[in-house]
Amino acid sequence: MRIILVTGTGGAGRTTVATATALAEAHAGRRVLLVPGDTEPERTGPAADAAAAAGPGTLTVLRPDPAADFRREFLALQARSGTVLDLLGASPFEDAELTELPGSRPFALLRAVRQAAAGDHDLAVVDLPPLHEALGLLALPAQLRRYLRRLLPPERQAARALRPMLAQLAGVPMPAQWLYETTARWERELAAVQAVLEAPGTTVRLVVEPGPAAAATLRDARLGLALQGLALDAVIANRLLPAASEDPWLAALTTQQHRHLETLRADAGDLLHELPHLGRDPRGPEDLALLAAVRPGLPPVPAPAPAVEDRRAEDGVLVWHLPLPGAVKGELSLVRRGDELLLGAGPFRRTLPLPPALRRCTVTGAGLVDGDLAIRFAPDPGLWPKPS
Repeated sequence: MRIILVTGTGGAGRTTVATATALAEAHAGRRVLLVPGDTEPERTGPAADAAAAAGPGTLTVLRPDPAADFRREFLALQARSGTVLDLLGASPFEDAELTELPGSRPFALLRAVRQAAAGDHDLAVVDLPPLHEALGLLALPAQLRRYLRRLLPPERQAARALRPMLAQLAGVPMPAQWLYETTARWERELAAVQAVLEAPGTTVRLVVEPGPAAAATLRDARLGLALQGLALDAVIANRLLPAASEDPWLAALTTQQHRHLETLRADAGDLLHELPHLGRDPRGPEDLALLAAVRPGLPPVPAPAPAVEDRRAEDGVLVWHLPLPGAVKGELSLVRRGDELLLGAGPFRRTLPLPPALRRCTVTGAGLVDGDLAIRFAPDPGLWPKPS
């Protein structure tokens, strides 16, 4: 299944572009699922217009519901820990008195992405938040899984088999049992979401309005996505003003916009697609059809993957190549901690597990050339197998 994640700068029209993309794919005869970024049901608007005019294919709208997700998760956790709450004399909550807490929306959106991947569709289009918020959202499953493994390592959970016997001996329930069970369930759900995000068919589309911040936004998108191993399959330059105008004010504005557009063309290359300014907010499926920038069925572009180069014969080292397009040497930081590498690039951070061969090596240096971070590792004589 193909999944297209649409993000961009705030106000650049990413929601409209996401909806137009879904409609174009449905018109091409595909079964399409659209996951809007807003969570409030609407009877009118781009998503409703698209769903009503899907054409030969089908277009289904799956709207995240943070409030319902929060109530379901909270009540399930409360039910699992009911014995502990009884011992403490706590009064349980009822469904009607629960309201969602801040921070529940990202989890609802991730759950919708997982649900979309499990559905019977050819394609899912997901309207993500603005770029930096979206990058944080996409990194969330891997980050939370790492935190869970550090706080409750799997080997400690093996002791849960003894909990029922210990509870009988002590005469009271052992509250750690539900904690281990809940942690294991969260781990499974986060792993499923991470697998969807890292699947070869999942790509990201960036929507920008040509202006002073467009080039920096593209650089941040490439760098942040590369850190997470995600592919950028298109850059949408939205709301382009007509090139010829007799109005001096509009002509000057157009000249400035097209100057920034040339910079985008140089940076994005074949990934760049241009959309016109309609002179109004999109109205109905006809306008949406004008804003489908990328032709239906465009094959996904794989993200560049890290690779280990064996240079022991020439230089006595192994080299780990990490693709970091747009990275700046002065904004990089590298810290090795055990079998992990803590990598910082500009405003982004990620913890990468070392490939097995490099865990028996020591870091001897690193260099950045044309977006390729090459980290050199020398085999540790105390850990590396000795030749027979």
